Amino acid sequence: MLVTREGLAIKVGRSFKAAQVKEVLREIGTKRGYPAFLRSDNGSEFIAEIIKEFLAENNIRAAYIEPGSPWQNGKGESFNGKFRDECLRMEIFGNLR
Repeated sequence: MLVTREGLAIKVGRSFKAAQVKEVLREIGTKRGYPAFLRSDNGSEFIAEIIKEFLAENNIRAAYIEPGSPWQNGKGESFNGKFRDECLRMEIFGNLR
C-alpha cells in the first residue's frame, strides 16, 4: 500500500458543492489512480449521494471521521491549518482570483 503526504489538489472558494468535489476527485483519480479509501469529515459535500455513487463506481471506500473529532484526521487538519496560517492569512484577498 502506497501512502504519501502529498497535497494533490487545492481549490479555493467560499464553499464547494458535491459536484465540484466529484470533479476534483475524478481529475486526481484519472492522473494518479484511485485510492482504496477516502478519509473525510462529514461535510455535506462529502456525504452527498453523488459522492457516494462516485466512490462506489470507483471501488473507493469512504472513511468518515466521527463528527466533532478532527483529531481522527490529524494530518489533514494540521495541513489545512498550516496552509491557512502560512499562506492564506499572509495576504489580503479582495476577491477569489
